[in-house]
Amino acid sequence: MSTAFTNADLAHLFGHFMMLSLLSIGGAMATAPEMHRYLVGDRGWLSDTEFTSAVALAQASPGPNVLFVPVLGFQVAGSIGAAAALVGILLPSTLLSLTVSRWGARRRDTLAVRAFTAGLAPVTVALMFIAAWVLAQAFMRDQSHFFGAFGLMAFTVFAMLRTTMAPIWLIAIGAAAGLAGWV
Repeated sequence: MSTAFTNADLAHLFGHFMMLSLLSIGGAMATAPEMHRYLVGDRGWLSDTEFTSAVALAQASPGPNVLFVPVLGFQVAGSIGAAAALVGILLPSTLLSLTVSRWGARRRDTLAVRAFTAGLAPVTVALMFIAAWVLAQAFMRDQSHFFGAFGLMAFTVFAMLRTTMAPIWLIAIGAAAGLAGWV
């Protein structure tokens, strides 16, 4: 956490996460690349390692995948940063979702609503792939972990596509690989 973090910085953090909320089709994880660019690249509030660790910690915890957002906010500005990031990411999308779902429920049999729903699936998959790629970059750049990280990612994709293995087991395998020093 930066000691020079001001109220203007807090407002900017809150506003940026509000904007990301409206782009988070497929969940908050889909906007992780933009969060990384903003928090690490533009603002320099976090390092690559801090960002990746926050996401990994929150993803390993039980609960919704949006848990990484307040962890990032906490790392930037403590409890107030956690609250600003979480409320910022949840408020706009929640209000929009409630409004659209009520509207869509009344019109669910129309061609436009069915087409929109079907069209979101590939967008969601693409955004999740990009988020995974950004998170993997920290490991892929380190030559001593390159093959382990690449192998773990390939195994995870294979297991998700070809088996009925529960995702919690893949998380456990990833944790074991990290503890063993392979990634």
